[in-house]
Amino acid sequence: MGIAMTLHDYLDEMDVAYGVVDHPRRYTSLGIAHEAHVPAERLAKGVLVRGANGVLTLTVVPSDRMVDLDRLGRKLPGPLMLASEDEIARVFDDCDSGAVPPVGNAYAVRVMLDERLGGDADVYFEAGDHEELIRVSGDEFLRLMGGAEQGSFSRTL
Repeated sequence: MGIAMTLHDYLDEMDVAYGVVDHPRRYTSLGIAHEAHVPAERLAKGVLVRGANGVLTLTVVPSDRMVDLDRLGRKLPGPLMLASEDEIARVFDDCDSGAVPPVGNAYAVRVMLDERLGGDADVYFEAGDHEELIRVSGDEFLRLMGGAEQGSFSRTL
């Protein structure tokens, strides 16, 4: 499938320098990090959550961690739930099932960004399929996340 068109257009619009990392088809973020030979703590995964008001928010955390709904609930109206497969498919309609790019701005979704991502090291993330990652500098990743609220929204697996 390649890079999802919405993501591709957004990367072009933002004039982001990026690379593509191919990897064997995998369906878990840790499996992808392993197969792509990238540090799991530098692979950003997007987890779509739904608040009590029905509003969807994309929470972006490192692949070696999981979203902490309690911590996130201090920032968003709760109770929080993971979004359904149908909700995910509706928002990320040009992506393979489960291959959610963490670039919510491209999909007009609010983003909450775990503070462990960005900075000096490269960041990797799903391209919208299960066989490619996008690699950007930490600074470019933060630029793509423009307007995202940052905080500690994750815990160890």
